[in-house]
Amino acid sequence: MNSKTNTVSKMKAVIYDKNSLPDKLKYCDVEKPIPNESEVLIKVVAASANAADYRSIRMGFIPKRKIFGADIAGRVESTGKNIQQFKAGDEVIGDLSDCGFGGFAEYTIAPEKALVLKPSMLLFEEAASLPMAALTALQALRDKGNIQQGQKVLIVSGSGGVGTFAVQLAKYFGAVVTAVCSSKNVEQTSYLGADYVIDYTKEDFTKNRKSYDLILAINGNRPLSAYKRILKPNGIYVMVGGALLQIFKSILFGWLMSLGSKKMYFLAAKSNQKDLAFIVRLAEDGKIKPVIDRRYPLDKTVEAIHYLIEGHARGKVVINV
Repeated sequence: MNSKTNTVSKMKAVIYDKNSLPDKLKYCDVEKPIPNESEVLIKVVAASANAADYRSIRMGFIPKRKIFGADIAGRVESTGKNIQQFKAGDEVIGDLSDCGFGGFAEYTIAPEKALVLKPSMLLFEEAASLPMAALTALQALRDKGNIQQGQKVLIVSGSGGVGTFAVQLAKYFGAVVTAVCSSKNVEQTSYLGADYVIDYTKEDFTKNRKSYDLILAINGNRPLSAYKRILKPNGIYVMVGGALLQIFKSILFGWLMSLGSKKMYFLAAKSNQKDLAFIVRLAEDGKIKPVIDRRYPLDKTVEAIHYLIEGHARGKVVINV
């Protein structure tokens, strides 16, 4: 027979499948994406998992292509004709959180605004650790928190993905940093630059009579009133992440508790190419360093997300594709 058949290129990916119990995630073959005129096709080398992945599943926010994963590092395979910043072969870092996710796969597509060039000295897995966590820390401290040199800054949960970057960024901005973490993470948090470390298993940081110009609460799990009590006059509290109820309370009551000189904010970080380039430059210059706790192959992504949900990750969890 001489008939021609159109073959569709396949790739491995971890997709959302509501019938896959108990996790609703399945490792399988799917169609390889085809970039449009304004998209870049990337061969993914590494990705990293974030709380946004499992929280989106819980809230029913499923990406169009049903593939989670916002943080990627890889090589440009091909580009649409409208792409000007990148070419085939370029090594790139991407934050896909505002353009449909898609990182837990062998290939993904993205608009060029979601990407920056990867410095050659950064390993792919280090690069994939940067986008969402470091951008969240940056936007919380700089934009919402208006961090200033010499301020006393408290970082609650200083040992996770966002926390490890927040400690380093607060020091970069010249703050005096106190970080809160568990006993097993005290040494690491000190190594990252924290001036003071509070072990929450031994001391209640809301009752030690110390006050702060800026508080960054990652998964803020205490009453807003407790945080407000330890803010200095004109101080700022910023919450990022947390359970749905915590987020709801922060949004609902934060404005009410901000009527005086102390301000209470909630941050939903936004993908931003300029900010991502700034973060990558700091990493390239050695001002910040990704902390990688565990590495998993693509077919073990579900295990990686389970580990993240447990809440004990010391830094980032990376998927090697």
